[in-house]
Amino acid sequence: MKKMKFFTNFDREEQWLNEMARQGNVLIRRKPFGYEFAQVPPENANFRMDYRTFKSRQDFEDYKALFEDSGWTHVAGTKSSGSQYFKQTRAEGSEDIFSDVDSKAARYKRFSDMWFSLACCFVPLFAALIATDAIKLSAFLNPKELYYTPGLWDMSGGEFWRALLFETPFAFFRGFSWLVIPVMIVAYSVFAYKAKKQYAKTQQGR
Repeated sequence: MKKMKFFTNFDREEQWLNEMARQGNVLIRRKPFGYEFAQVPPENANFRMDYRTFKSRQDFEDYKALFEDSGWTHVAGTKSSGSQYFKQTRAEGSEDIFSDVDSKAARYKRFSDMWFSLACCFVPLFAALIATDAIKLSAFLNPKELYYTPGLWDMSGGEFWRALLFETPFAFFRGFSWLVIPVMIVAYSVFAYKAKKQYAKTQQGR
């Protein structure tokens, strides 16, 4: 079974995964835009998350082995995915994969830095598009300049509407597709802020 869902809070994501397991759906794979579950008998599973990327495969394998020695099996995540998912496999082990508050909070710090870095990557691109006049700000005041059909505005009746409706999607793409860049900058900045806020909140819980 596959589920589409998005989280910016690790604690809530863990709670959701544990609830899914109690319903008989255990996480087996994490994809860029969703989760894949296997149907099993309902269980009181204990999932925990970390956020780390690794420069080498060996570092990643050593990281997983460290948790497995403590009774946690790595069930999802790759060397470069960031989000790492663990399931407790030994009841006598610790209830958490983190030994202290600082290490638990640090995952939010790394998560925040990732979102902030993504936001910063798009800022120079946006500035370059503006500097080279690739973005037609005048289109907001005069959308007609985005339509290239010869004689479009001299047409009338059905002919006009057919031509207008046909070209409008292309005109919108030509004139406003760049809007996705500032939207992404804002969205990534918000995600970074939320993660940084959760970092501070988790630290206060020491």
